[in-house]
Amino acid sequence: MDLHGWVVLVHIVAAFVFVLAHGVSMVVMFRIRGETDPARIGAQLDVSLSSLYLAFVALLLMLVSGIVAGFTGGLWERGWIWASLGLLVALTVYMGWRAAGYFDAVRHAIGTRGMHDRKGVEAPAAATSDELAGLLASSRPMEIAAVGGIGLLLIIYLMRAQPF
Repeated sequence: MDLHGWVVLVHIVAAFVFVLAHGVSMVVMFRIRGETDPARIGAQLDVSLSSLYLAFVALLLMLVSGIVAGFTGGLWERGWIWASLGLLVALTVYMGWRAAGYFDAVRHAIGTRGMHDRKGVEAPAAATSDELAGLLASSRPMEIAAVGGIGLLLIIYLMRAQPF
């Protein structure tokens, strides 16, 4: 196998690890909807957060190997690679805004600090059980799953079909 083949293999493996690790957060996002115990919700959110460390490393490796594959395969003059990269960046920004924001809101509702809270700032007071239930019952998880799933399918399509 030539260098380009190896780089593409690393890219595919990194994407696979990313989807697996990120899938934990997706499962947690839907699983906590049926929870009422803040301690159980917090424990599941901690599992989600720990899986995201691996997802972020895999995302970085996927990004770097994809860029390198663009050079080793002479693909940068093709539009599909730019569209794929732009879509990945857009999805990353969206998920950082909507998904991380949702998880932080749930953490705040159970009276713990969110991932984006400043260090040294005290955790907010827990929300009422009705407020927590309302947050967990929101449509945000479906929105996040739909945007992420459709975005992933579009990237896979662009990379496989290379339509332009």
